[in-house]
Amino acid sequence: VQLQASGGGLVQAGGSLRLSCAASGIIFSRNVMAWYRQAPGKQRELVALISSDGSTNIGDSVKGRFTVSRDNAKSTVYLRMNNLKPEDTAIYYCRALAYAAWGQGTQVTVSS
Repeated sequence: VQLQASGGGLVQAGGSLRLSCAASGIIFSRNVMAWYRQAPGKQRELVALISSDGSTNIGDSVKGRFTVSRDNAKSTVYLRMNNLKPEDTAIYYCRALAYAAWGQGTQVTVSS
């Protein structure tokens, strides 16, 4: 399993970003995909997940601001982040839940 996350960067509070994660080595359409984040000094936190049928589950800390989607034809999962806050600063990772592998993550930094 290979997972390549991208789209992070530096943004001001209130701004938006869209993260992408391209997966390979799996039958993407059959897998539940998830986004996690890890802030400095904190444990890794589940942010959002999307099932193979497109149903989603968004973490309480980002509900109403973040959405997750997928494009099975491109084997890619997305995380749209709106109204970003400084507390959203973290490295964001994607994962196929059926597998233990993690990608390298993408850094999101939100300035106040």
